[in-house]
Amino acid sequence: MGRSLFDLSGRVALVMGAGQNMGRATALALAEAGADLIIGDLNPETLEQTANEAAKLGRRVVSVRCDVYDFDQIRAMFDRLDQEFGKIDVLANIPGGNRLWHPEEISVEDFQETIRRVLIWKFCSCLEGGRRMLRSGKGSIINMASLGGVNALGRGNFAYSVAMGGVIQMTRELSTEWAGRGVRVNAIAPAQITNPAFERRIEATPGLRENFLRGIPMGRLGVPDDIRGLAVFLASDASGFTTGAVIPLDGGNLAMNAGGTHGHRASDAL
Repeated sequence: MGRSLFDLSGRVALVMGAGQNMGRATALALAEAGADLIIGDLNPETLEQTANEAAKLGRRVVSVRCDVYDFDQIRAMFDRLDQEFGKIDVLANIPGGNRLWHPEEISVEDFQETIRRVLIWKFCSCLEGGRRMLRSGKGSIINMASLGGVNALGRGNFAYSVAMGGVIQMTRELSTEWAGRGVRVNAIAPAQITNPAFERRIEATPGLRENFLRGIPMGRLGVPDDIRGLAVFLASDASGFTTGAVIPLDGGNLAMNAGGTHGHRASDAL
């Protein structure tokens, strides 16, 4: 039997934000598929937990404490990649910081900082990873976006949504520039994915969970592990003719019209 389309054996993946949530799930999914890892996160304790779990799968893992909002640290991480592995096949840019301001309340400085924390650092990482992939003539870049970059969210997400729109357009532009030279660039656009901070916000806001669920036909919020299969698909040869795509990870949220109803809730059809 030939090599599986999803097999990442012999490949090197760099995952930013691998210490928690979807970054951790992405790193472990790529390791399970056979990839060796260099992983970065600001929290050294959770980063080492991810590293230890990936190492138990028999993978070589290098962990680097990295603040993705510090561009010098991003460049240093890629220098470490060069020293340890000498190549990169997969790059996953996961984190994206958000704070809530209504547009009439946000300062220009806070708007700029949000753009930096969501979009600009991803460009720095794409630039470092893309240059190396272009030299080798192959590679896959996965950018974490959001449905907020496709549709307006409201609820004070103004700056975040604008920045995520930039992530999506950056992904498309890079894919167009680099596709002919063997480098694929795609984005994942999640809806509401649970994490500790998100759960605290839900608990502090009566009715918010129900509001979110009304927009998700599958009837549940996402969990970090929901990204695993999609991450492996985009990293592997299974997506060899896929670039410039923005793939929802949303339980059907984007497909449903704002006035739509959920088929699984009989009362909605009345």
